[in-house]
Amino acid sequence: MERSYFVYMLASRRNGTLYVGVTNDLSRRIYEHKAKQVPGFTSRYNVHILVWYETYADVNEAIAREKQLKKWERRWKLDLIETFNPAWKDLYFDLNN
Repeated sequence: MERSYFVYMLASRRNGTLYVGVTNDLSRRIYEHKAKQVPGFTSRYNVHILVWYETYADVNEAIAREKQLKKWERRWKLDLIETFNPAWKDLYFDLNN
């Protein structure tokens, strides 16, 4: 079975606090953030809106991309979100359709 890995960005609101993560189950992981099941940064700062993601077949590529994005300047991340999702729509609700 082919596995997929996801690098994703969450926001607290448009132009708000950002979080970059990686997972092999995007729907489950975002649900965990939304339900505040994971103590830490996202639950503390209410960062739960899925605003951007990419899919990878190789876990090492996904982890490398996550590390790269974590080093990026905030402006670059905002530009990436604006290009992919100009309305800053919560993409979580489109995942299971």
